[in-house]
Amino acid sequence: MSYINLFKGDALEIIKQLEARSVNFIFADPPYNLSGENYLTCKSGKIAKCDKGSWDQIVDIHEFNRKWIKECVRVLKDDGTIWISGTLHNHPSIGIILKQLNLWIINDIIWFKPNAPPLIQKNRFVPSTELIWLASKSKRYYFNYEIALRMGKGKQMRNLWEIHAEKHKTIHPTEKPERLLERIILIGSREGDTILDPFMGSGTTGVVAKRLARNFIGIEIDEKYFEIAKKRIEETVTDINLVKYLEKLSNNHLL
Repeated sequence: MSYINLFKGDALEIIKQLEARSVNFIFADPPYNLSGENYLTCKSGKIAKCDKGSWDQIVDIHEFNRKWIKECVRVLKDDGTIWISGTLHNHPSIGIILKQLNLWIINDIIWFKPNAPPLIQKNRFVPSTELIWLASKSKRYYFNYEIALRMGKGKQMRNLWEIHAEKHKTIHPTEKPERLLERIILIGSREGDTILDPFMGSGTTGVVAKRLARNFIGIEIDEKYFEIAKKRIEETVTDINLVKYLEKLSNNHLL
């Protein structure tokens, strides 16, 4: 039976309370710092100011990234991996910090969304990708190559992942699809491992972790999203037969 520990509060302060080398795997989808007067989005077919919430408004995003990543590295086990999602607005900062902390960068994964929504503006290309850094403390880390091979139908998995953006299950504006987290967690962790998500959002990482019989530590600063995540995770049932689960995903063309 997996254990679930959820914390509402500031990620940096809560991670500092965790023991060193106590988690096997980290997935982080940090603020991209896209909210404010200088950023626009599309709502109901019209251009509107992008305002995801106060949690997405960081004065010094690079210093913010440096602090929370450093603490994540402290609590990560020596053979664990850290996966950090982002866009071009935050991705370069993350990469620089990973190098400064002497982490081994394994891959930069490109998540391609073929069904990305169109733009109203006519002065740029349609954003259709997100980027995921994959790093570890050394060249000795856990990576389930066999699962990745199975997901690739016998072919080596490339770092370009074509996964459709799903309709959000909650009101969270940056919710990740469960399919994306299923792939990441199956490749990067074992059953019974402890997974940390310092920016839990609506709880997708926790849902998938529990479903796949992993332990989960989730942190979320926004009370509304924390309650949504808590409810989603509580209602999730662990699938005890991984082989059948993978076959089901394969039969439904979800791998």
